[in-house]
Amino acid sequence: MSFGGMINAVETESRRLHEILGGITDFKTGAKYGAEACRAAAPLTLEINKLKKEKNAVILAHYYCAPQIVYGVADYRGDSLALAQAAAAAKEDIIIFCGVFFMAQTAKIINPRKRVFLPPLFAGCSLADSVDAAQTAAMRAKYPQAQFVCYINSTAEVKSLCDICVTSANVFDIVAAGAARQIVFLPDVYMAANIAREMRRRGIDKEIIPFGGTCCVHDKYSAQDVADIRRAHPDAAIICHPECAPQVCELCDYCGGTSGMLKFAKGSAAHTFAVLSEDGIVNCLERENPGKTFLRCSRACAQMKRNNLHNILGILKNPAPEAEVKVDEATASAAAKCLDKMFEAA
Repeated sequence: MSFGGMINAVETESRRLHEILGGITDFKTGAKYGAEACRAAAPLTLEINKLKKEKNAVILAHYYCAPQIVYGVADYRGDSLALAQAAAAAKEDIIIFCGVFFMAQTAKIINPRKRVFLPPLFAGCSLADSVDAAQTAAMRAKYPQAQFVCYINSTAEVKSLCDICVTSANVFDIVAAGAARQIVFLPDVYMAANIAREMRRRGIDKEIIPFGGTCCVHDKYSAQDVADIRRAHPDAAIICHPECAPQVCELCDYCGGTSGMLKFAKGSAAHTFAVLSEDGIVNCLERENPGKTFLRCSRACAQMKRNNLHNILGILKNPAPEAEVKVDEATASAAAKCLDKMFEAA
């Protein structure tokens, strides 16, 4: 391509990005994405979209990633469940997973013949990092009759020792439908409490035994935050994630996973929303609900934000060996059974 042709291609890409991102808030500045920001991203998104076709790669992006990734280069965007399903169905040789480590591990487990890469080389998760295989085995020894349910925010090693996996989109229904009365849920202590609360609401007799992990984003929200929002914005619908403390969830208008938040906002008669979750899902809510207002009360996951256009491009050009996600065969086989039960139940 000639120099002039490249300039024209970048300008066309810049306009495309601005059409997509123009109504979305840049949480670093508080302003909407402008033409300058889109022009800066355009050479990168243009090259990424070209190279992923040449390398037969597919890009999966969690909603929490930056909008330039989610809407600029991702082939599939979604929550943990949707992206696990997309990874399972992927036909390309390479999966580039824009998220955190446990998500890329999950993609490798359910599609072991594919090469899976995590652009930041490593991006952790406070929940997944809060429990390991030894702690899970000790819990199994302590509660030998219990069903072990693990949140998808857990490592392959932990999944390999559990009976069934869940996501925030399906956790309540899967636990409610299970035959076991006694359930050890790990690693999120707040989600465990919210499961117990929801089972009581449904009139279902379950004993939920928690572990002790929390999400470093969602555990920061408090009942006082909800009260402050109600006072300042009485007409706003307040929505939160079940990784928040139960006293927060009880006070909100809706509590659910990221895909549930999108459905709620789209179907709600409210025009203003306060979202007690991660910045990225608020960007997606803004994008998909252009006539509605979303207050700036969310927080960022620093690990998710380690995914960027530069390290995605680096994977496509010359991936570092440590960026490729691998899971040993025995662990992967056992973890796959845990995940397969989730897919069947969901």
